[in-house]
Amino acid sequence: MASPFSGALQLTDLDDFIGPSQECIKPMKVDKRPGSGVAKIHIEDDGSYFQVSQDGGTRKLEKAKISLDDCLACSGCVTSAETVLITQQSHEELRKVLDANKTLAPGEQRLVVISVSPQSRASLAVKFQLNPTDTARKLTAFFKKLGAHYVFDTAFSRNFSLLESQREFVQRFRGQADSKQALPVLTSACPGWICYAEKTHGSTVIPYISTARSPQQVMGSLVKGFFAQQQCVTPDKIYHVTVMPCYDKKLEASRPDFFSQEHQTRDVDCVVTTGEVFKLLEEEGVSLSELEPAPLDSLCSSMSAQEPTSHRGGGSGGYLEHVFRHAAQELFGIHVDEVTYRPMRNKDFQEVTLESEGRVLLHFATAYGFRNIQNLVQKLKRGRCPYHYVEVMACPAGCLNGGGQLKAPDTPGKELLQHVETLYGMVRTEAPEDVPGVQELYRHWLQGEGSEQADRLLHTSYHAVEKASSGLSIRW
Repeated sequence: MASPFSGALQLTDLDDFIGPSQECIKPMKVDKRPGSGVAKIHIEDDGSYFQVSQDGGTRKLEKAKISLDDCLACSGCVTSAETVLITQQSHEELRKVLDANKTLAPGEQRLVVISVSPQSRASLAVKFQLNPTDTARKLTAFFKKLGAHYVFDTAFSRNFSLLESQREFVQRFRGQADSKQALPVLTSACPGWICYAEKTHGSTVIPYISTARSPQQVMGSLVKGFFAQQQCVTPDKIYHVTVMPCYDKKLEASRPDFFSQEHQTRDVDCVVTTGEVFKLLEEEGVSLSELEPAPLDSLCSSMSAQEPTSHRGGGSGGYLEHVFRHAAQELFGIHVDEVTYRPMRNKDFQEVTLESEGRVLLHFATAYGFRNIQNLVQKLKRGRCPYHYVEVMACPAGCLNGGGQLKAPDTPGKELLQHVETLYGMVRTEAPEDVPGVQELYRHWLQGEGSEQADRLLHTSYHAVEKASSGLSIRW
């Protein structure tokens, strides 16, 4: 089916697309100069546009560019992975910064930091038939060969996201008598889901969303805050790139909430997808499997990274599992060793319960894909949502199946996903509270758990997007 959008918007081929409520609100650049008058548009064979004025003069027209801010401010399109033709968020932009650094004296260069997600690492590991540790080390070698200074793992920042999610849930559970909107808590790590909630449901849903920042944006705080202090540089002297499984992460990084007015810099300057990393490898004529591995970098000096680590609870971060086990112990004194999932109407909607003496103490769920998200929202609106906590992800099967992950034309999608899940699960897991360096950062950098500093740097807020009224949204 042909997309109703102008060529400036490209959509991925996920089978989970929600039809847009209106055409793109910025389809063309309009010349509003005084006296421009009536003109004709002439299209050349190469597709370029020329404006022909009444006196016969011609002028080449510029293509309209849609920025991420335009996309975030629009109440129109919502997809599982919004892919926008943009200039600030691409591997070409990363290359420009790296090339510019090569022409500058060491003291004038920007410090290039790349943070790699575990999901992207697993996808690349499958592509090059490597184990996760070798993939991490070879990726480090590749990025440093290009000119990056440090390569980190966002599994470290995910520790903070999980711990803050745990604390927030317990606090809201205990305060549910004082607020009708305390529960359920809906996870906030998926920007596709957040865009959908803000644009489509606004104040109806926003109060339920967890305020804990995603691992990407926690890493932004760590790199532009803690790490900048350690390196004795201002945040704007660091160029921070993340490698993510999802195009929507580009939108998340561009939110005004994650921009420092003081230093005029974003927490995350550029997001590249797993597929864009593969493009970089191809452009360099490099096979990841043939590179010599390099030592892994550690964000915190008190820890040394010998191998990548991860967390229990699946390929989308394990939010449900960590919050469930913590809440069971903290609220009811019950130790949960293994979490048992009960599939419901489809594999992307599962429930988890904690019961005692025939009474349900905790009722959690996972809702992946917009089909399940829509059902969840409808229950919420009718006041019939039975859950205390829901792990929400826009992509069917979660983050390992993100729109930015690598595809294999010769391998069926389900089989490829199983391979990615297998390699993702090979990584050693750690409880976030036990990870070296985490408690040290809470004490010294964040000024303690629950502090004003921790709240400012590890949490965020959401904003309902006013629906635009446009003739384009009328269905004739």
